[in-house]
Amino acid sequence: MSRLIDPILLRTLTAVVRSRSFSRAAEQLSLRQSTVSQHVQRLEAQLGRRLIARDTHSVAPTPEGEAVLGFARTVLDAHERLERTLAGGAVQGRLRFGASEDFVQTRFAEALRDFRASYPSVDFELSVSFTQLLGEAVERGDLDLFLGKRRVGEAQGLLVRRDRLVWVGLPSALPERDEPVSILTFPAPSITRAIALEALARESRAWRISCTCASLSGLRAAALAGLGLMVQARSLIADGLQELAGTDLPRLPEVEFILAGPGLQREPSRTLAHDILHADIWD
Repeated sequence: MSRLIDPILLRTLTAVVRSRSFSRAAEQLSLRQSTVSQHVQRLEAQLGRRLIARDTHSVAPTPEGEAVLGFARTVLDAHERLERTLAGGAVQGRLRFGASEDFVQTRFAEALRDFRASYPSVDFELSVSFTQLLGEAVERGDLDLFLGKRRVGEAQGLLVRRDRLVWVGLPSALPERDEPVSILTFPAPSITRAIALEALARESRAWRISCTCASLSGLRAAALAGLGLMVQARSLIADGLQELAGTDLPRLPEVEFILAGPGLQREPSRTLAHDILHADIWD
């Protein structure tokens, strides 16, 4: 190759692969979908390789695309760390961040560590609650940014990724066909709780709530004890548990993970949002 690769093209490629969608990548990058397509085409032309395989149903990297993606993440990480190191030392103040309970059990700490390295002088306040309550805190001016969930089709926030809700637990907790489903759930106003109960009601499936707990670690303990089934996003299944499909269990819809709040438009919380968007915290 006779010239360097534009990091902007690499950033677009990683967004398309991560979101598995040109339209969702455009939303994350604040670009038009046609611009995202042009970026990928320019990168493919420069490298002389097809990087993205796409049809009417799916978008996925080719083997060459997977190889380029690994290098792209290294280049982008170094580029962004340099920019933030040069700009971050003088930034002081406070960042008030909220996260729904599900995410605290993931590799979310890695995104926080990267943020701390870029902004060592910023005081960080973390609130853990349900998405609805976090949204209300933003409206009151008590939070700058939060990471939460929304139903597919809702407009709140910036889309991070989409995943399917599934039934989770131990196989021994699966009910017989004529038995009610024992549910382990967060209290209201949990989105996953509402979706699970709506799905059961639509199919007239008998159920009972055998455990309510505001802590994910508490629900995991109840599930490991075989007390019932919980509902989680497939990418967030807790250690020791597994996705279950059993007699008359209704299929659950997808849910979307989002970032929301005025911090999306200003530093230093905009940097944290960027770290979350580009971190593999669900893997």
